[in-house]
Amino acid sequence: MDVRSQISMVFHLDKCIGCHTCSIACKNVWTDRTGTEYMWWNNVETKPGTGYPTKWEDQETYYGGWENVNGKVRLKSTGRGRIVPNIFHNPSLPSLDDYYEPWTYKYEDLFNAPEGDDQPTARPISKITGDYIDIEAGPNWDDDLSGSPVYAESDPNLDVLTEEERAQMFGIERLVFFYFPRICNHCLNPACVASCPSGALYKRGEDGIVLIDQKVCRAWRSCVAACPYKKTYFNWSTGKSEKCILCFPRIEAGLAPACFHSCVGRIRYLGVLLYDAERIEEVAALPPEEMIEAQRAMILDPNDPEVIRGARENGIHDSVVESARNSPVYKFVKDWGLALPPHIEFGTLPMLFYVPPLLPVMSKMQDGQIESVSDDLFHGFDQARAPLAYLSNLFGGGNTGMLTYALRKQMAIRMHRRLETVGDVDPEVVERMLREADCTPEEADEVYKLTSLCTFEDRFVIPPAHREEAIEMMKDPQEHKRSVGFGFLAGPKRGS
Repeated sequence: MDVRSQISMVFHLDKCIGCHTCSIACKNVWTDRTGTEYMWWNNVETKPGTGYPTKWEDQETYYGGWENVNGKVRLKSTGRGRIVPNIFHNPSLPSLDDYYEPWTYKYEDLFNAPEGDDQPTARPISKITGDYIDIEAGPNWDDDLSGSPVYAESDPNLDVLTEEERAQMFGIERLVFFYFPRICNHCLNPACVASCPSGALYKRGEDGIVLIDQKVCRAWRSCVAACPYKKTYFNWSTGKSEKCILCFPRIEAGLAPACFHSCVGRIRYLGVLLYDAERIEEVAALPPEEMIEAQRAMILDPNDPEVIRGARENGIHDSVVESARNSPVYKFVKDWGLALPPHIEFGTLPMLFYVPPLLPVMSKMQDGQIESVSDDLFHGFDQARAPLAYLSNLFGGGNTGMLTYALRKQMAIRMHRRLETVGDVDPEVVERMLREADCTPEEADEVYKLTSLCTFEDRFVIPPAHREEAIEMMKDPQEHKRSVGFGFLAGPKRGS
């Protein structure tokens, strides 16, 4: 058993209101420099939808992540025998059109326009070329457009649905969307790290955060193609790759990452997990429907004496183990089984987990009257507006059982709290729902408390940074938090 620690995250999608405050916070702190205009380390997508970059989930186009070949996992996008033919061109690399051409407005036209009868306007200009452009896309161009045939119906996750399910999903009374915030998953088996010919990407030993050494980066851009979530970007100005660094200077100072700290809906949780690194390759080689359960089995109990002993042997400080005991991520993922990884079939074993949305109940307007598909106060999750097949493809690797368990428990907790606070539901029905959801009233109250009444300290259990044990932590995080390539004396340049 090879015990290691990993900073991990949970996003509760039933609480996300799509305000994009997280995206703006990240943008203002990290990607407001030349060459980063199109980068959104944190972005909020609308599902169903094509996402950012366009159709990033379609690995038949982008060839990101890992594949199982004769029982061995290998990168889809590159490899020793495949890198030479594509040394000057990577056919699966997303283009700027797959993202969008960043723009601003020529505000001087508002002040310098000649006198005339029309109100002057500030026309959009490219941030790259400075020329006038027609805006055709943006970082969340399909925001709230779940019913559109252009965006929602092009969602790759819809491919698993039957024609009847697709027709029902886009029926006006069943129209559905939910918000899907994304950052780098800081995976256990990161394809970006494995793909880099220069070895510029690395996973920090003390907390598992995936970073890029920009002194070593040589602009191969293999990481951009290999990451199936498309969370590594190329800076066209410096000639270096960049990605979400999980605000590690803030974490080292005991602060939550900017996107976590600014979250209006309080959907984000951060904590430490201990895991068995010896099982990474074994789990990554499993069929997708078996991966979630196997990944959970990798996560170790921080109260187990053997795990504690193994952690100490690997140099994991006791304070980190103590943080793992109080981790909200451990509760959501391991104890309660509510949080699931996104697209685990990509084989990267992401360390960002999502509590899937229950989604609003269905009703329609008929002859001026609102009619519901059920007379119950809360409809069953099997009557939710998004089919289980769609959600399980997104969060369950196609395993509807894992998704059903999480949704059933959420519904049971909702009914339990309704009984406790209002009392207008049948206690026997609530008792049966809790029993079927493998949930006790005590556990339901605990989930409710961490979901709805949580404090800042409940949501973010940040382990102490032992700077004497990690060379990356020898710099003052507040002094360097906005610099590119943490630890640089000067900004990166092409060819350096």
